[in-house]
Amino acid sequence: MKIGVISSSFRLGTRQSLETAKQIGADGVQLSAVGGDLDPENLTRTGRQDLLHLLNSLGLEISALCGDLGGGGFVDPADTEWRIERTKQILNLSIDLKTPIVTTHIGLIPEGRDSLVWQTMQKALKELSDYAAERECCLATETGPEEPELMREFIETVNSEGFKVNYDPANLVMKGFDPIAGVVCLRDYIVHTHAKDAVGPDKAPEEVPLGEGEVNFPKYLKTLRENGYQGYLTIEREVGDDPVGDITKAVQFLKNLSAELD
Repeated sequence: MKIGVISSSFRLGTRQSLETAKQIGADGVQLSAVGGDLDPENLTRTGRQDLLHLLNSLGLEISALCGDLGGGGFVDPADTEWRIERTKQILNLSIDLKTPIVTTHIGLIPEGRDSLVWQTMQKALKELSDYAAERECCLATETGPEEPELMREFIETVNSEGFKVNYDPANLVMKGFDPIAGVVCLRDYIVHTHAKDAVGPDKAPEEVPLGEGEVNFPKYLKTLRENGYQGYLTIEREVGDDPVGDITKAVQFLKNLSAELD
């Protein structure tokens, strides 16, 4: 499994973030495609080619694009049309940037299949997932607010090869779910992961540096491997006063752990 970094976690400009990722030993980066210079509305065709050239010169891959549009996801019928169109733009960008994965938050999946929210989400995600599948890429929903079993049920009702999972163990921990069992439940759909740690609801739920929370990373990585995952472990650091320092330590933590497992 390769080690990536969400470039925006550095809180630096795009070029400096990429150079820093290379310097600390990452194999790839996840790029944000919403707002800023990498938004598909801002990144020209020449700009896309220049970005690929820069990444190639640094020896970095794009692990995925982040296409999270914020807000509640695809839950409101009055709010989905523009979200669908914007997400299609980001999927098109992923093709130009030669990465087949766009991650996003789709909104809280309700428990009842007959609810308007379920039906709204299902319709929107079916359209987007089929659009992605036709272009040999995928939309990967991030784990978090609902238990993995419910997410799997929803994915299976959408029934599209273009709908996958971006697995974030810390999000599950903060909601009181077991991130190890969740891997087994969602193993058929996991195409990208966020390497993030947290403490759960028994304390004040919060993100913490990698290895300092309640995600059992040795067991977690072992379970990923045993269930066939060979993709990226992409470090995400959303809080803290020293993101570059925290991410540098996280890269080394994962490299050491991977060496032990080998």
